[in-house]
Amino acid sequence: MTVDSQERLRRWRLVLGGERAGEGTGCQLSGGDADMDRTLTALYGQRGGGGGGGGGTRSAGLNGSAPRVARWLGDIRTYFPSSVVRVMQRDAIDRLGLSRLLLEPEMLESVEADVHLVGTLLSLNQVMPESTRETARQVVRKVVDDLERRLASRTRSTLNGALDRSARVNRPRHRDIDWNRTIRANLGNYLPEYGTVVPERLVGYARASQVVKKEVILCVDQSGSMAPSVVYSSVFGAVLASMRSLSTRLVVFDTSVVDLTDALDDPVDVLFGTQLGGGTDINRALAYCQSHITRPSETVVVLISDLYEGGIREEMLKRVAAMKASGTQFVTLLALSDEGAPSYDRDHAAALGALGAPAFACTPDLFPEVMAAAIEKRPLPIPER
Repeated sequence: MTVDSQERLRRWRLVLGGERAGEGTGCQLSGGDADMDRTLTALYGQRGGGGGGGGGTRSAGLNGSAPRVARWLGDIRTYFPSSVVRVMQRDAIDRLGLSRLLLEPEMLESVEADVHLVGTLLSLNQVMPESTRETARQVVRKVVDDLERRLASRTRSTLNGALDRSARVNRPRHRDIDWNRTIRANLGNYLPEYGTVVPERLVGYARASQVVKKEVILCVDQSGSMAPSVVYSSVFGAVLASMRSLSTRLVVFDTSVVDLTDALDDPVDVLFGTQLGGGTDINRALAYCQSHITRPSETVVVLISDLYEGGIREEMLKRVAAMKASGTQFVTLLALSDEGAPSYDRDHAAALGALGAPAFACTPDLFPEVMAAAIEKRPLPIPER
């Protein structure tokens, strides 16, 4: 048997799990492989799918014991890369109901932090004991800081470019002409016989008095299914709020509406000001946002929701139509996360699309481009499905 064949059998044995399920491989595990198999069995049970016997049994072995779970968390970090560790932690929370153990500081210190873990912690925020709260904040802080390092620089550079372009004037005074951009804009008018460009369109710098501050309102659904979107929205809200050329408001909602704008200097405070779960009243949230629009033509409203409306559907659509008619740029994101297309209300999405506000899922990497397009009032970069 070749080395490659042995490795394939080893991998199948780890996938199938359990002695009886793995009998067909003829592969015996020992040492580190046996320990790895035990960590997998503790979460997924005996993973064989065959008929009778132990192969089809699923009996995870963590038993909800905090010490045992803590050891298991250490083991998976030993045997698997961080990306796999995060998946296994998520499965443990979902399959084995380990959320309550995250209320213990010792457990929180053992986990690999990611966006999904932050969402779980936020859902437990209201029942979290004081002894755990500071540890939870440290876990959330680590994830938020990592996201800011990844997203902030590109977001600022992309939006500053968009704001600069939107501030340019096309009928500038002679001393305000941006000659480099004017020449680039008129290269099609080059006259070779004269060796010159005819500047049919002038591009100028906007004077300080002409630069109009843009307003952004992030309106974020905080129902339980939107947890990753809430995390990313808080980070982007803080980044946008740090830009002098933007005025940013962050509103979160379920059946009630909470304005978290005053906490935008610290996204961790924003996140602990949310309350994941509950119903959804998009109409009420949009009514609040609409009441804070004072310069419609300079305002971008971003609704981040799966559109499962518990409020008044017709009123919601009327508000969107009214905002667009007034000149407000309206963007609908079904999710702001790395997860792809979520479950969403297709009827509401179609109705918003008919109003010129197409609804689509957006990854964090695409979000700066979406905002830049909205600021410049050009078509949104909607990803292909």
